[in-house]
Amino acid sequence: MSPQDLKTVLQSGLLSFPLTDFDAELRFAPKPYAERLEWLQPYGATVLFAAGGTGEFFSLEPQEYAEVVKVALDTCRGRTPIVAGAGGGTTLAIKYAQEAERLGAQGILLLPHYLTEGSQAGLVKHVEAVCNSVKIGVIVYNRGACRLTPASLLLLAERCPNLVGFKDGVGDIEKFVAIRQTLGERFAYLGGLPTAELFAGAYKAMGCPVYSSAVFNFIPKTAMEFYNAHASGDTATCDRLIRDFFLPYIALRNQGEGYAVSIVKAGATLVGHSAGPVRPPLSDLIPAEVEQLRGLIAKLGPQ
Repeated sequence: MSPQDLKTVLQSGLLSFPLTDFDAELRFAPKPYAERLEWLQPYGATVLFAAGGTGEFFSLEPQEYAEVVKVALDTCRGRTPIVAGAGGGTTLAIKYAQEAERLGAQGILLLPHYLTEGSQAGLVKHVEAVCNSVKIGVIVYNRGACRLTPASLLLLAERCPNLVGFKDGVGDIEKFVAIRQTLGERFAYLGGLPTAELFAGAYKAMGCPVYSSAVFNFIPKTAMEFYNAHASGDTATCDRLIRDFFLPYIALRNQGEGYAVSIVKAGATLVGHSAGPVRPPLSDLIPAEVEQLRGLIAKLGPQ
């Protein structure tokens, strides 16, 4: 898949980040992970992001990372494109990106680097170096310590033909509108705030109709129902699901730090597709919170 082909695929349909399966000893569990991907296949996500944020990329070591990406590619080959996460400092991010390309991934999601902030000049050099290290398409994730300005993105667009996507996890309306107006159709634009469904309408109005869904991991039928309503302009269905599920779900998610991942793993367990526990420094939901989530899922009906 060429970078431009990836850009085209990213511009419509629901995107998602499969959970990474761990066993009771917190080791990667390839067989359950493959089974998870098989379960999700029929629901019709356009692209799956292996070893992404919801897939706990930040807790994987390089050998595990390669295994996760390989299992995803072997399982989904010929059916769903796989974009692999890559991140960390520039040298490490390049190694992740090149390994994903070697394994056959259709693209790279360049996650934020590390703790320290970087100047715009430094961020441009970082993204440019990763893009230049591979031939496949790259999507930059604007979040955390990596917050690019319209001017920086314009430079990158000129220097990096394979930089085809911009995923926003910041939610700064003024800056997003400026980026969208400055770059026009040069990029595919993806909504990337946690529980993106809540922000989907606002992002669509700003010229970003596509988003990645974490809840697809445990309520795929509802996730697709919401996306299809969103895409067709069925605001009544979107409003109902936001009111009845997403707002109380977000209130529950906000009860703990790092719960954006933990609550998704809890949901997968509740619907019979457990991905095991989260790895430290994340922590799992406490029993009372799990029961609250069980009640929310039950109201949605069979998935």
